[in-house]
Amino acid sequence: MKENWIKIYTSTPEVLQALERAKLLCAELYGITINHGRYRVLMAELVPDMPASSVIMPPFQCDYGRNIHLGEKVFINVNCTFLDGAPITIGNYTLIGPDCHIYTPHHPTDYIERRLPEEYSIPVTIGNDCWIGGNVTICPGVTIGDRCIVAAGSVVTQSFPPDTLIAGNPAQAKRKLNAD
Repeated sequence: MKENWIKIYTSTPEVLQALERAKLLCAELYGITINHGRYRVLMAELVPDMPASSVIMPPFQCDYGRNIHLGEKVFINVNCTFLDGAPITIGNYTLIGPDCHIYTPHHPTDYIERRLPEEYSIPVTIGNDCWIGGNVTICPGVTIGDRCIVAAGSVVTQSFPPDTLIAGNPAQAKRKLNAD
């Protein structure tokens, strides 16, 4: 097992309660807008590390919420799903398009092991000033460097350095950005 993997026993009462709490908060968010009086109250309960300058547009789905860490002025558009068994960290001024999915859970390839009530999650990190296009999927363990752009519809299965234009399925580096 890699050292940054987090093992979660999915059938423990604490995990089941945390999942249920997040699902109820997400369901309540579904019926409101970001201008509704309860929006910030609900978001503070769901994603405690969300700065006042950042926005997550409902509807939004997550496993726990508490493992989502946002920088200043982050914008996450509608219909995003963040499976946050491990930390998901998003840097300042990053924009995430609609229908994006960020996954931290990783399951064994051995079918017998997959039957166990446990999963492993690997952190995902997105740097500052990134633009993640609509309908992007980011897989467990990925780090996207500062100022990267990920083209719409990409499936990101590996990490990329700063200032990279990323596109495709599986995503590949297309060119360097912000060259001096």
